[in-house]
Amino acid sequence: MSEKGEGGPAETISPKAKSKETAKAPDGTVMEWAKSLLVAAILFLVIRTFILQTFVITSGSMEGALLVGDFLIANRAAVGVRIPGTRVRIPGYSSVKRGDILVFDPPHEPDLKLVKRLIGVPGDTISMEGGVLTLNGKVQDEPYVKHVDPAGDRPDPNWMSWQAEHLVAAVPRETYRPTRDNWGPLVIPEDRYFMLGDNRDTSLDSRYWGLLEGWRLEGRASVIYFSYNKGSFRPFPWIREVRLGRVFSRIR
Repeated sequence: MSEKGEGGPAETISPKAKSKETAKAPDGTVMEWAKSLLVAAILFLVIRTFILQTFVITSGSMEGALLVGDFLIANRAAVGVRIPGTRVRIPGYSSVKRGDILVFDPPHEPDLKLVKRLIGVPGDTISMEGGVLTLNGKVQDEPYVKHVDPAGDRPDPNWMSWQAEHLVAAVPRETYRPTRDNWGPLVIPEDRYFMLGDNRDTSLDSRYWGLLEGWRLEGRASVIYFSYNKGSFRPFPWIREVRLGRVFSRIR
């Protein structure tokens, strides 16, 4: 005998109807996963484009502050962000200042990203004599600078000829012969920046490829989130040669 409620016969669901409901559930789950993945992808692109950027150090030009095998995070929102495919910048919440270690798009290699220290800003007069930097008439104390080849000072007219256009008026352009360790004084114009590597004897920087336009700045190097001895010959150096003392350290 079938059970009946007070209002009439009990409602029954056929096996066929049950199978239809069961079949709908996977479709709903797939859609939810797809929406979640889409949102995650959009957030990733927004963060990477406008807020943070990761970078790997592959050369020793900043050795001391940064080592080959350092993985760092650059704060893009701090210095402003270039809208992809344009030279238009969204202003950052701070201004770049001398001594900042910055990630940028260099003028001589459009597909390359470099990391150097900001030395000269618009309006500065900058020069070097015997490897010693002078900024606005004052000799600079640079404890972060490293010299590994002091005897390698030589002229490089193919790279350094651009400097003549920015010399102070007292220096004749016709006889100007800059070298790695002796050049200037140069006057930094508006919206241009002078970048140097801390490893002065090996760094390919503003001395050679010129002044950096402001729109090329990509971010301020902030934190090393991972580091390992990339030059090690041991197997699996990213596991066995991790520099634990550098992980999550601030960049100065």
